[in-house]
Amino acid sequence: MQEMPDTAHNGNEAPAGELAAPRSQGTQQPAPPPAPPEATGPEERLKKAELAAAEHHDAWLRAKAEADNIRKRAQADVAIAHKFAVENITTELLAVKDSLEAALAAENATAKSLNSGVELTLRQLKSVFEKFNVAEIYPVGQKFDPHRHQAISTMESDADPNTVIKVLQKGYLLHDRVIRPALVIVAKSRSA
Repeated sequence: MQEMPDTAHNGNEAPAGELAAPRSQGTQQPAPPPAPPEATGPEERLKKAELAAAEHHDAWLRAKAEADNIRKRAQADVAIAHKFAVENITTELLAVKDSLEAALAAENATAKSLNSGVELTLRQLKSVFEKFNVAEIYPVGQKFDPHRHQAISTMESDADPNTVIKVLQKGYLLHDRVIRPALVIVAKSRSA
């Protein structure tokens, strides 16, 4: 009988019937972790896409509703601001009204006391106007400005043509906006 060479397993050989692992020199590295399970078929990918679309649609609906709510709140705030915009000036004007009513209620008032009461009331009113940036337009001697003045007529005068020579009614500015133009008479050159 012939002797068979000893086929003892050394560390690098695989047992019979098994595949041998590739030989590596030095230390062996651990096997990489298995890849995450991916959608195995188009049905699963479709389900995932539908779920994502539903989430995005829900987020869009919520954002749209929030924008609508913000718009409605802003409209309500503007409506309230318009409704109560004159509250501050009205409060200040109440003192002027009280002074006028007190003057009318005074018995045995002399012309002098009524005059001084009216002057005091006018100072109160001017103070309110200053506080709320209401300024008079009294343009005598100024060049006619159609944005601030309304010419009622012209009159021959020695003044330069298109100069305001008389104010029939004062105009008023609120900040820089004309709320009432001054009614004026404008100079024209004398005819020869």
